[in-house]
Amino acid sequence: MQETLARRLVAEALGTAFLLTTVVGSGIMAERLAGGNLALALLCNTLPTGAILFVLITVFGTLSGAHLNPAVSLVFLLRRTMTGSDFAAYVVVGYGRCRRGADRACDV
Repeated sequence: MQETLARRLVAEALGTAFLLTTVVGSGIMAERLAGGNLALALLCNTLPTGAILFVLITVFGTLSGAHLNPAVSLVFLLRRTMTGSDFAAYVVVGYGRCRRGADRACDV
């Protein structure tokens, strides 16, 4: 079943916001808890990032393709499996949620 553009954009917005909140939040937490050990901080940031990517792709993959990144959307556009207007909508929604997700993570 082909999802409507609105549903796909909502899925992308939620996925991008969750991804950025996790990446930025785990980075802040890792820096605070690692006690100056950069290797440990990187590991503490990488593990949650990989885990949330798995969850988001599993949850949103069938709805929107789980692009979560304009570079992924660009590949779909270049392969002609996505229209230019859909690409523009994905980029606008992704950027907006990216900003909001990062802002939320920094507020905590």
